[in-house]
Amino acid sequence: MTVVTKPARRLRRRRRVRAKVHGTAERPRISVFRSNRGISAQLIDDDAGRTLAAVNWTEAELRPLKPVEQAHRAGALLADRARAAGVQVAVFDRGGYQYHGRVQALADGARESGLRL
Repeated sequence: MTVVTKPARRLRRRRRVRAKVHGTAERPRISVFRSNRGISAQLIDDDAGRTLAAVNWTEAELRPLKPVEQAHRAGALLADRARAAGVQVAVFDRGGYQYHGRVQALADGARESGLRL
C-alpha cells in the first residue's frame, strides 16, 4: 500500500493546473505559495521565464497582520507592483491549494486594487 502525503497530493494538483495555465508578458501568471506562517505570490512571465513582481509575507507592512487580512493586503501590494510593471491583466494560478480562505483573499485584494484576473 502506498502512502501519498498531503504535500505530494498538492504538487500533483499543482502540475495538473500548470498544464492548463500559462503566463505571457501581456497576461502573466500569479503564482501563489501558502505556508502555515504566511503567503507569498509572484507575477511570472512563463515565455521569458522571468518574475515581473513579487510579494512576501515577511515584508514589514504585512508581518503584523492576521493571516486573511495579510493575504488581502499582499494581493493589493502585488496589484500595485504589477501596475508599476505595466501589467493590467493576469491569470491566477492557485498552486494546488483550494480557492478559499487566504488564497481567495489574495485574489480579491488584487482585484480590488485594479488588477483583472
